[in-house]
Amino acid sequence: MFSFKSIFRIVALLEGLSYILLLFIATPIKYLADDPQYVKLLGMPHGILFIAYIAMAFMLKPDYAWNTKQFITVLVASIIPFGTFYIDKVYLKSTTV
Repeated sequence: MFSFKSIFRIVALLEGLSYILLLFIATPIKYLADDPQYVKLLGMPHGILFIAYIAMAFMLKPDYAWNTKQFITVLVASIIPFGTFYIDKVYLKSTTV
C-alpha cells in the first residue's frame, strides 16, 4: 500500500511544514502578542516529526546509497527552514527504492 519511501516523503513534508509554522507563525505570536499557546500546540508534533525524520533517514540511507555528503545534507536540511522540501525535490523524487 504505502512504501517506506512515500511515508518518509510525507514525514519530510509534515516536518518542514510544522517547522515553518513554528518559526514564522507561532514564535512571532508568542513574542509579539504574548501568547505562547501556538508554540505549545505546534512544538510537540514538530518534535515528534523531527525525530521521525532523522530516524527514517538513518533507516533509508542504505536503500538510497547516499554518500556521506548527501546523508549529512539530508540530516542538516531538517534544521533549515524549507530544507525538507529541497530534499524531497532533489533526493527523494528523483530516485526510486
